[in-house]
Amino acid sequence: METALQTGSPAALPRSARFDGSIVAVALAGVCTFLDVYPTQALLPSLRRIFHAGEIEISLTVSATTLAVALAAPLVGLLAERVGRKRVIVPALFGLCIPTALAATATSLHALIFWRFAQGLFIPGIIAVMIAYIGEEWPAKGVGFAMSAYVSGTVLGGFLGRFIAGQASTYLGWRWAFIALGALTLTGAVAVWRWLPPSTNFVPSTSATSSLRAGLSHFSNRRVVATFGMGFCMLFTLVGTLTYANFYLANPPFRLNAAQLGSIFTIYLLGLVVTPTAGRYLDRNGFRKTILLAYALAVCGLLLTLRASLPVIIAGLALLSSGMFVFQSTASTQVGIVAGRARSSAAGLYVTFYYAGGSLGAIIPGWFWIHGGWPATVAFLTVTPTLAVLLGFLSSRPSEPPPQHSEMIIPVE
Repeated sequence: METALQTGSPAALPRSARFDGSIVAVALAGVCTFLDVYPTQALLPSLRRIFHAGEIEISLTVSATTLAVALAAPLVGLLAERVGRKRVIVPALFGLCIPTALAATATSLHALIFWRFAQGLFIPGIIAVMIAYIGEEWPAKGVGFAMSAYVSGTVLGGFLGRFIAGQASTYLGWRWAFIALGALTLTGAVAVWRWLPPSTNFVPSTSATSSLRAGLSHFSNRRVVATFGMGFCMLFTLVGTLTYANFYLANPPFRLNAAQLGSIFTIYLLGLVVTPTAGRYLDRNGFRKTILLAYALAVCGLLLTLRASLPVIIAGLALLSSGMFVFQSTASTQVGIVAGRARSSAAGLYVTFYYAGGSLGAIIPGWFWIHGGWPATVAFLTVTPTLAVLLGFLSSRPSEPPPQHSEMIIPVE
């Protein structure tokens, strides 16, 4: 099986071999990447105490990574168009292990932020490039299965990163969180290197200039730009809520520790159910009805967190996350529809806007948290999903038929 996986395309492999090797590699790539994107969210109150810093300054341990992802995504996309998919994915995974482990050596908050930024520089090499790899290497009838495996991996990785960090920090110390995550990422990188088949359908770009020109052309398409804005607003809302909810729940009357905060992110596993369900709902009911459903879930979830009851708050965070998963599934499909051509560059730009929203979402709500506490933060965070819906309506036409799934699905994280 190993020889076949190393020499053949997934399209040419029997179903059992695809499942045992390449599908597992695709899923592990998603898991290992998102282990390292948001683990500090569960550690924010602890890091605030350790480094004697304010909430906004500590939140930079989240936004530094997402900012680096946003900055590096377009450049990595151009590189992958020239050298190939696996030749970017595997080195990016091995490279990600280095700053993840070195974050454990940080002796100051600034050093920790630096290593978190360095982590983010490697992440687009997996996120954006894996999407293109799946679209090229799997036959049309197998793309959905492979993409579902990848998206499921990203959801599981997003949960495990926060959960493992919380548990390790509480019982062993915060440095062990990064050591554990670095070791897991290295293990996954070796598995992906061994099991992910080389690209066989990749056609290298002959000109970086033409690729860049195709990418810039998307900014003249009003519907594409509006969809980029949707992605920005979605991750802004999700990261802002989950970042400052940690401070809220670490304060009286809840006083949750890092392990308990990490456990709350079990709600992320809802994405394993919500994302495929959202796709079916989208196919049946169309784009506009789907984003209105996402908006209702998100806003109701936010409002529920205003109740001073831990079970109700957790339910609210679960509803909010579900709404964001529906938004994300819908917007990523819409990108493939409205872009028309140069979809890979559209995907890269979507990733840039998406993670730029996450970067600012970890910082800007801090002003409302400092001056008005959790109620003011929630009030502010209801604005961005509202804006996402308005942009969604701008990106669609009332007369268009319900969209069919594009092969391009962006990670839900």
